[in-house]
Amino acid sequence: MSKLIGLDYGSKTVGVAVALSEGVAKPLETIRREKENHLRKTCARIEQLIVQEGIDTIVLGLPLNMDGSEGERTAAVRVFADMIKRRTGLRVVLVDERLTSVEAEAYLSENYGGKRMEKKLRADVDNVAAALILQDFIDNACGEDI
Repeated sequence: MSKLIGLDYGSKTVGVAVALSEGVAKPLETIRREKENHLRKTCARIEQLIVQEGIDTIVLGLPLNMDGSEGERTAAVRVFADMIKRRTGLRVVLVDERLTSVEAEAYLSENYGGKRMEKKLRADVDNVAAALILQDFIDNACGEDI
């Protein structure tokens, strides 16, 4: 079985999740950066995690519009996907991520109510979204190879 890492690419964060041997996605961390186009440290951290976890496939969320069309964020993710594929030489699969952030917020709200949820939400929504993207890929084995 492939060793998978899931990424939820945002304008200032990248949520990261890994697949456990049982076929379950686990939130790992959120990588933060000051500006959207400052990706050197972000890519370096992803590369460290790839080596540390023995990853051979990257699953990256593709933010399609609700009607399935592609927008500005989709274009930015495609550029990032190309960059990370060139840097790592690994297989990159794009997976429809519509509503994963909403699902992640709902999960955190359900499990961490009140003020605890607000703090947890800010800290973890991106890596929980990455886990949802990765779990969708694990469960459905669908996506777009680039």
